[in-house]
Amino acid sequence: MATTVEERTFTFDTVILDAHGRVVERFTGQAPGLTHVLRPGVGLDMVRIPGGAFLMGSPQGEGYPDERPQHVVTVGPFWMGRLPVTQAQWEAVMGPHRCRCQGAGRPVDRVSWDEAVAFCHRLLRCGAREGALRGRDYRLPTEAEWEYACRAATTTPFHFGPTISTDAANYNGAFVYGAGSAGVYRHESTEVGSFPANAWGLADMHGNVWEWCSDAWHADYVGAPADGCAWDNPVKGTARVARGGSWHEPPEICRSATRLKASPAYGDDLIGFRVAL
Repeated sequence: MATTVEERTFTFDTVILDAHGRVVERFTGQAPGLTHVLRPGVGLDMVRIPGGAFLMGSPQGEGYPDERPQHVVTVGPFWMGRLPVTQAQWEAVMGPHRCRCQGAGRPVDRVSWDEAVAFCHRLLRCGAREGALRGRDYRLPTEAEWEYACRAATTTPFHFGPTISTDAANYNGAFVYGAGSAGVYRHESTEVGSFPANAWGLADMHGNVWEWCSDAWHADYVGAPADGCAWDNPVKGTARVARGGSWHEPPEICRSATRLKASPAYGDDLIGFRVAL
């Protein structure tokens, strides 16, 4: 199918929360980006993520052993999907897909790592080598890229601040994090982009659906690469990493540093993905 690419600037709203989950600052930001038009009315938005160094993982007192040791990673500039891949985008590239939470604007779910990789490969054959995309390849983000992009230069457990609220993200609001308050438990995914973005224009990084990364699973960060590249394992069928939590998880499991181990053939109600470039 013929596709086109449009360069553009995205405008977005974001918030900063205090330790109780209350909004202490609102601002509007802009991010350079592009839209890959897959069919009339269905486009895949990408934003440019600046390169830089960050401290990956969680400190003592936060999170789990698989998120340590914290280590400095330097990430080069890249493009990241502004939103998780939606059901409409999946259908435009791959055809119909049976999702738990139905809706064209909702994230595609029940997607295995293998299927997410296949989507990226198919996207390349949909004219993705033209114009602004020439010489670039769609792929899953590396685990380091995902956390770097999620944090957007923050060091708190969430890019919103020390906690989150169900006004800012879709997760299991029956649970609280830190001094936060209980909120709504929606029991399903929500349309992508329904909540504020982070400072780099990425929305739904906390909750909604888990997002596959390209890396193989490792039980901790001992020996992890420091250049933002994928940490792979040549053994076929090795477990992969997903990030971000989901609508079903408590906030503890939706932090910037939280990791999930899953088989590459496994795709359940809670797992989707977004693409990198």
